[in-house]
Amino acid sequence: MRSWTSRGTRRSGAAVALLGVMGLLYGLSGTSVARDQAHQSAVARTASKPVKIAFLSFAVANSYDQPMLAAAKAAARAHGAQLTVLDANNNPATQLSQLQTAVDSGQYNAIITEPIYGPGLIPEVRVAIKKGIKVANVDEILGTNLRSHATEVPGLAANIVFVPYDLGYKMGQETVRACAAKHISNCQVGFMYDFKATPFDTALRRGYNAAIARHHIQIVAEGQSQYTITVGLSAAQNMLTAHPGLNVVVGADQGIEGTQRVAPKRLILIGYGGSAAALHGVASGSWYGDVVQLPASEGRDAVNDLVKAVRNGKTFSGVELSLSLPNGGIATRSTVKKFHSEWVG
Repeated sequence: MRSWTSRGTRRSGAAVALLGVMGLLYGLSGTSVARDQAHQSAVARTASKPVKIAFLSFAVANSYDQPMLAAAKAAARAHGAQLTVLDANNNPATQLSQLQTAVDSGQYNAIITEPIYGPGLIPEVRVAIKKGIKVANVDEILGTNLRSHATEVPGLAANIVFVPYDLGYKMGQETVRACAAKHISNCQVGFMYDFKATPFDTALRRGYNAAIARHHIQIVAEGQSQYTITVGLSAAQNMLTAHPGLNVVVGADQGIEGTQRVAPKRLILIGYGGSAAALHGVASGSWYGDVVQLPASEGRDAVNDLVKAVRNGKTFSGVELSLSLPNGGIATRSTVKKFHSEWVG
């Protein structure tokens, strides 16, 4: 009897213990399910958090800006975000006023700056960040160091740019190669500014000067394209009239397109922008080279980063998109097939 009673007692105790464990596991399982549901609910709330973006375009009419804005709008739609474009039309005072209005309005929790004059926007960008508005910067430098893609404003959510000094330096490198390839002992250059007085163009010129230094290359003529073909054409005519022996003209793609329409075939054309017209010109041999930019990628990446910043609190370090391109972003006749244009020109 003692033996049976002992076994029965052990079995009864084991059953009670098993039930206790099962109850504990069930309780834990219920807690785990509740936690999972709470996490999923939080994720769903985060994923559906409204994102309202103000895009401060430097000039909507600019052919370079149009694919950037189109890509930004497409990315916003894909994320269920709202995007409003504000057109400064190349006026830095207008752009600053638009930024101040966007920050004060309370309508936006995200802003994309495409600076005309970066230093002038910084104080208001800091106000926006302090208010909790996520800010991404694209294309031109939001700051004073036009030789670096590093973020200069603490708290900036993203900074996706092309460095103007580097763009100029690469055009200068191509000028050195072209003059050597053509065996021109005293190479005369026409430098086509976009807007001569801007910090961007000043940095572009400094980079170019640095690349051609210590070579038999001289800038003998200057003009402005204002990022348009027609103004570039007129500037090229003036340079060629004053200096009929000009060997090279360099500048933004729109200006070089204008130059091509009045240039003698011997004239060496070097641009920057990576437009379809430029890459076609390089492939055909009518242009010597072009420094490629990616406006659509800038617009798309800025929106993608801002959505993550608003919904998940993420921030991103400065990015120079040309670093991901083949041949340092320089399209020549031997490398042009490696590039794909993101805008017409």
